[in-house]
Amino acid sequence: MAGTKNLDDFKELLSPFIQSKIHQIKEKSGEDSDDYLALANQYYKNTLEKVIEPNLEKPRHYQSELRVYHDNQKVKGLERLYKSTVLIEPTTVCAAHCRWCLRGQYPVQTMKKEEISLATKWIGTMDELDEILITGGDPLMSIPLLDYTLNEILNNAKNISIVRIASRVPFQDPGRINDKMLDILYKFKGKVRFELGTHINHPVEFWEESVESMDKLKTVGFRIYNQNPLLKGVNDNFETLKRLYTLLRKYDIESHYLFHAIPLRGMSHHRTSVEKGLNLTNKLSSCGEFSGRSKPRFCVLSDIGKIVIYEDTIIKKDKTNNSILLKSGFNIEDRQKWNPTWEKPDNVELDADGTMNVWYLDGKDD
Repeated sequence: MAGTKNLDDFKELLSPFIQSKIHQIKEKSGEDSDDYLALANQYYKNTLEKVIEPNLEKPRHYQSELRVYHDNQKVKGLERLYKSTVLIEPTTVCAAHCRWCLRGQYPVQTMKKEEISLATKWIGTMDELDEILITGGDPLMSIPLLDYTLNEILNNAKNISIVRIASRVPFQDPGRINDKMLDILYKFKGKVRFELGTHINHPVEFWEESVESMDKLKTVGFRIYNQNPLLKGVNDNFETLKRLYTLLRKYDIESHYLFHAIPLRGMSHHRTSVEKGLNLTNKLSSCGEFSGRSKPRFCVLSDIGKIVIYEDTIIKKDKTNNSILLKSGFNIEDRQKWNPTWEKPDNVELDADGTMNVWYLDGKDD
């Protein structure tokens, strides 16, 4: 499960498919090869996870839970940071555990059907919502639960026109995308816009089985996009990223975000500096070596939401605390309209008009 009660509980979990791929690469290229390290650094537990740096004690990066009621009942399982999008997390079960996972240290849970039904009924009362992200865990790990969730969205939330599903199943357990799953998903084709967001972090992950599984999902109406983290020892160099984004375009997958690895306890060894990520993104954008249609936006997931990084996004730096102050477009009054119980984090500074700027813990390149 992606989900734990504390850091020690986030056990190492590799699907048989991932295990077989790592074994094949080890036999062919050795443990020092880039391909092997790209997978080992993503999936094998590292003793560095127990190194807790100052300011990295927290197990949860941001607070976005919705604490609302419908028909005098408490609604569970929803998060909201943005005006038109709501997030639901039916299950925290995954095919494998990514060691850099944003949600790896969240509580273990699977929503009950009545909780999903109540949540979708509340969503249906919010006219400004038109998009839902079904995440986890991995929604494709339980097709009956996903089937139920989709039916409840269509029946109870007529305002939702876009459904996004976050999944790494095509790259961790592609055999799950079989005729039974496709038949269920096909029922919903054309009723809403379907998108699948995934994390392809290195060119080695374009296995034949994975490419075939994505092609199958496209036949039932999915548009696929990629938003991958920048990870030390996996993809934190120009040549790897160039190959990755070239392959994404080849296989008709949108390049969306290149995320800076989040500041969470046990994550420091994965994190580069923001400056390195910005320099890599600028080089990708201006190198002339491949199409501009393939290039991502560099983004951090801050305590107040996603912020795309440009040179002028960084207002100032605090070298003593290895932190940077980021300019955002988020307004505190808007945020508290969208999520009434949301509280301003201590690391936020307000402009006169209520625009929020946020301090963000940087990574290191040494």
